[in-house]
Parts: sequence; structure tokens; C-alpha cells
Amino acid sequence: MPPLSSLLLFSLCHLLHHSTTTSAPPITAIYVFGDSTVDPGNNNFLPATFKANHYPYGIDFPGRVPTGRFCDGLIAPDFMAGSLGLKEAIPPYLDPAVTDRDLLTGVSFASGGSGLDDLTLKVTRALDLTTQIAYFKEALNRMERTVGREKATWTVQNAMFLISVGTNDMVINYFDLPTRALQYSPSEYSDFLLYRLRSTIQLLYNVGARRFVVVGLPPVGCLPIQVSLNSIIPGLHWLQRLCVDSQNEDSRLHNSKLQSLLNDLESQHSDARFVYADIYAIVQDMINRPKCYGNDSSLFTFLPFT
Repeated sequence: MPPLSSLLLFSLCHLLHHSTTTSAPPITAIYVFGDSTVDPGNNNFLPATFKANHYPYGIDFPGRVPTGRFCDGLIAPDFMAGSLGLKEAIPPYLDPAVTDRDLLTGVSFASGGSGLDDLTLKVTRALDLTTQIAYFKEALNRMERTVGREKATWTVQNAMFLISVGTNDMVINYFDLPTRALQYSPSEYSDFLLYRLRSTIQLLYNVGARRFVVVGLPPVGCLPIQVSLNSIIPGLHWLQRLCVDSQNEDSRLHNSKLQSLLNDLESQHSDARFVYADIYAIVQDMINRPKCYGNDSSLFTFLPFT
């Protein structure tokens, strides 16, 4: 199982064992919001900049089909849904094949390239979080027509709401196209993003969400594009494959603030649970110990620059 999926499943177990009440029912569905890390194919139906409906995506997916997932196979929400016995894979909401009954066990509204900053969406043309929530409200109306308001409300209140977003904002607007870097310090920009995230969570709470898992930032400075862009050695025709420490430090700062935000939200909403999924640590471990994950290669190699 991919490390991200394992991590989120751990968070899920934490959530289940620390429910709002000891008699709370099990997770009824998974509703997903965010970016490419949790988009199972919504961008296939959008004029988005980034799409994954082509080879080599999907080479490990059942049937070796590129579904629009930004992955070689299943993604974290799929494994989570399978482990709960809900369904084998979480479908994209925009897929016309998704039925009203499908909505009752989970669906993803995520869009590859999405973010919390409006400037991100101008580049990626992905669905922003406000639009994703609008689609969820539409889905809720469909569920109410199918099973009635009481059953639909119960389903939502006992569902997991998974949110994975923020990396595109940091990469696009702060590090690579530093528009926001001219306006904010890293800490200030993190505050700006988390203010947007708080509003997103509150909107979901207002329509009945009570169980949240929110994914932190990975070590952004170790993303392949960041390593490549920041490792060119002047005057030499090769790259030194090293992570960008300053960007990783900014990711850690953001994650610390995110955890504080979730703690604050939980203190304000005693009937809800907020779980932080620490993706940073597991990705860093994959980089530091690649052989433990079946990979003999490492970021820390020297490659020719052409």
C-alpha cells in the first residue's frame, strides 16, 4: 500500500477511536476535496491545465487504464474506501456515470491543480474549493431526493471529509512564480492560506460535516520540480539533486500552524473531530530510506543536464 494511503488510514483509525461519542456509528462515506493528490479524474471533464487521463498514468490501475488519477494506480481515498468496505474506488463527482446511490458512500470533488489562493486557479484552471463545496451541496440535494433528508443528513454527519490542498499555492505563487513572495513572508503567506482553509472547513461544518482529516504539506523542497529548478550549478552542465532546505522549512512552519488551526477548530466545535495527517514525515522518510520502499534510487544523485 502506498505510504500516503497508509498514513491516512492511520489517521482514519485515530478518528474512529476518538469519535465525538463512544456510541458514534462507523464512517458512512468519504467525501474528498482538494488537489491532484486526491483527484480521481474530475479534471477529465474540465478545461484544466493539468490532466492525467493518458499514459503512463494508470499503469498499475486495474485494467491498466489511465483514469485521471495523478498516480500509477489507486490513490489514498480509494484505499481508505476499500478498507472501510464502502467501495473499491472513490469516483470523481463530475463523471456522468456517477449515480445518486454512488454519492451515499463517497465521491471526490477534488481537482488537480487546485489551491486556496485565487492566483493558483488562474494558472491551473482547476476547481477552487468554493466550487467544490458548491458541488457537494448539489450532491447533498441529490442524496436527499434519493433517501430523504433524515438519512442524507445522518450519512453526512457520519462521513469522513478528507481535505488535501496547499502545495500548489506554495509552489506556484511563492517559490516558482514568486508573486506572493513580494507581498508576504513565508509565515504571512501560510496565515493567508490557512485563513482560506478555515473558511472552507467552516462551510463544510455548516452543511453537516463533523469528521475531518486534513493533510499537511509534504517537504515541498524535495518535489522533483523544485529539486530540478533549484539545483542547477552555474557554469556546469549537470544537476546536483538536492532538496531545497528553505522550502522544506516553510512547509514545516505551515504544518505547525495547520495543527494549531485544527486544535482551535476542535475547541470551538465540541461535536466535531479534526485529525491532522502528517504527510511530511512519511515522504521525508521515503527520501531518506528509499530501499525500505522498494526503490534503489535516491534524489541525491548526479544526473547529466541536457
